[in-house]
Amino acid sequence: MFKTYQHEFWTVTSGDLTQRRTPLTIPAVVDDPGEATKIIIDPTVKQQDWLGAGAAITDSAAKLLWENQSAAQRHALLTELFDPSQGGFSSIRVPLGSCDFQSQDYYTYDDVPYGEHDNKLEHFSIGEGTPGAPDATKDLKHIVPVLQEILRINPAVKIIASPWSAPAWMKNTGHLTFGGRLRFGEFTGNGYTDENRFEAIYARYFVRYIEAYQKLGIPIYGVTIQNEPSNAAHWPAMIWTVSELADFGYHYLRPALNQSFPDTKMYLLDDSFHALDKPITDDVPFEQAMAFDGLAVHTYSGPYENLYHANRAFPNWSLIMTERRCMMEETPENAAHIMFGIIGNWLVRNGLNMVTLWNLALDERGLPNAADSTGRRGVVTIDHTTGKVQRSLEYFMLRNFGQDVAVGSQLIHSSNYTPDGFTGGLGSVAFLASDGAIAAHLYNPTGTPIQAAVTINGDGARWQRVTVPAWGTVTLHKSDQPINESAIPADDQFALNPSPYNTDDIAPGK
Repeated sequence: MFKTYQHEFWTVTSGDLTQRRTPLTIPAVVDDPGEATKIIIDPTVKQQDWLGAGAAITDSAAKLLWENQSAAQRHALLTELFDPSQGGFSSIRVPLGSCDFQSQDYYTYDDVPYGEHDNKLEHFSIGEGTPGAPDATKDLKHIVPVLQEILRINPAVKIIASPWSAPAWMKNTGHLTFGGRLRFGEFTGNGYTDENRFEAIYARYFVRYIEAYQKLGIPIYGVTIQNEPSNAAHWPAMIWTVSELADFGYHYLRPALNQSFPDTKMYLLDDSFHALDKPITDDVPFEQAMAFDGLAVHTYSGPYENLYHANRAFPNWSLIMTERRCMMEETPENAAHIMFGIIGNWLVRNGLNMVTLWNLALDERGLPNAADSTGRRGVVTIDHTTGKVQRSLEYFMLRNFGQDVAVGSQLIHSSNYTPDGFTGGLGSVAFLASDGAIAAHLYNPTGTPIQAAVTINGDGARWQRVTVPAWGTVTLHKSDQPINESAIPADDQFALNPSPYNTDDIAPGK
């Protein structure tokens, strides 16, 4: 017997953003789908839990929010993004130490000269001063006060922390940049016991970080061991093999976390699909895998199907996406294929529990940036002189999840005609909330509008027809409870001026 919901909310977003989650009139129920592509939503087939969506608070993003906007501008934007009654963003990634998107010089939390050792971490500090004060340093200058404000808006936001480099004295190169490796198997202190190994000291470094943030009212939901462990970049970076990550997590980091923060999640990899070039079981024994809570991936490079080397290896694992930069001057096709297609469709259908993009905010030039990865864009762009705001296509992908898909919902089966998110026909993902509400996204990976006809298992031949625009999405949300129908503010007007423009993004199939 079919179910009638008390509330429905439908929106449409075109790839060129001429429609921006524009509300649609609720489609009439008809008994004939005609020539439309049939999308059948089936709540009886349940898959992974949905943990949320959001973006990274780097020092760059936090600096713009804290210093380049007024308090009123900042609070309005953060409320728009993170308030569950508005944008509903619910995940954040932060660098554990500095990264390339910095307004400050590179730092870690225990910077002593190379050749000296601080095996007791007596110099450990996430910063000096009052959070947000002009003379505050390191994380206390920008990141901490912004996180504190976000948590006042949405205390349940999940924060994932990732280091770009260990302190230089812990590395074989003595430098934060250009890769280098942890001083595996070496000792610091007095004795040959495990607690004197560099691995054990580094594990305690993670714990000290979580303790420091906890004292400031900021809970750390999970950590990864290394951002992009295959990337010896000229910004803070460090190289690990997959087997080294697994061994360190199993023998050192998980036991250290268990002593103080046993609920903190620990994720493997934190890199793009090129790093999954063979079955993950070749590098990660089952016993070590059980110390991890899941796999973290980036979506910069393929082959994307390398995910199949790992996504079903360990059934207890979650799959989270921890990074993908927003794009600046790409065509609607290219941007939609990455954001709506690879991430919002293909990855979710392959088990993704959480999507977290890169910088939440950058300015109109793609700054601040301590490296040369310029010409980027944030989920929002903040004019560095006025604090005004523009919203990118990535914003709308995240808001499709944040506004319509309740955290804790389950992915349920729905018809899908794109095998990879960027070829074929109409794609879809659908979710069932704990209160029985259903939300779904329809995605068109083509340059021509597609007619869709949607029904739910149990409704029989009762269809709702809708047009999904080129490179765009239609969302639907059905519930017996009131639905979040909040509107998106209009963009402010200012020119984008990426300087210098620099991108190596190539959409799949190009």
